[in-house]
Amino acid sequence: MQTEARALMRELREDHRNMATILDMLEGVVEQASAGKDPDFELFAEIMRYVTVYPDAVHHPKEDVVYEQLRIKRPDLAKGLEDVPIDHDEIAALGSALRDDVEAINAGAAVRREKLIADTMSYVDRLRSHMAWEERDLFQRIDSMLFAESQDIDVSEFEHIKDPVFELEIEAGFRRLLSSLKAAT
Repeated sequence: MQTEARALMRELREDHRNMATILDMLEGVVEQASAGKDPDFELFAEIMRYVTVYPDAVHHPKEDVVYEQLRIKRPDLAKGLEDVPIDHDEIAALGSALRDDVEAINAGAAVRREKLIADTMSYVDRLRSHMAWEERDLFQRIDSMLFAESQDIDVSEFEHIKDPVFELEIEAGFRRLLSSLKAAT
């Protein structure tokens, strides 16, 4: 199924706002751990499961499709953006490694607090920096392409997948995360 590219860009920007909220929660986990307190590791695991289930598996691949359309239709606007898919893969690898660490802790394994703090902040900083760059550069280039001509982009492989936390139908596995988000507002 084709989707109107401007609607897709609105969706991607909304995803960024939602992911920023999740990153704020991860920073809260780091603050607790840095203060010597044990964070809510079940919530931490749910956050990491969310980022690997939705942003890494749905959001970033959609951006890759949009980038590919930009590269094909407007190569003049795509210069210097060859690393977009590589960045997404690296962010996903950082998220998966952190998820594995948290799942290991929840299973009873010992993970050094300093390593957990450093890995979490590395992930948060990398994803925040990447999203800021996309908003400032990549999305502006895509908007330039869309302003010039209306585009349809085929994201049929992802389009039916809803955000399991921020959409109306919340997946049962993310109820703790949703409760924490509601408590924070």
